[in-house]
Amino acid sequence: MAKKPEELSAERLAKAQRQRLAAEAGAQAIAEVERDAIAVRKNMVRLRALREARDAEAAAAQAGSAPAGTASVAAKRTKRVKRIVR
Repeated sequence: MAKKPEELSAERLAKAQRQRLAAEAGAQAIAEVERDAIAVRKNMVRLRALREARDAEAAAAQAGSAPAGTASVAAKRTKRVKRIVR
């Protein structure tokens, strides 16, 4: 006896629709994470270039103007103090 082709019930259609929407949302989420990761890497490259330029400038200034063994004013860092706001 041959089986009748199954008709799609409302529940099966709803389930298929939910799965399709979930797959689309997952693909969009992955694409968003990848875009964010690219943006973070670009920012890291930019900041690294700025830091290296700053360090090179400080090294040149220290080598040219400060006597050996003394700390540059730019190289000194003040200790941070945690303040309680009332």
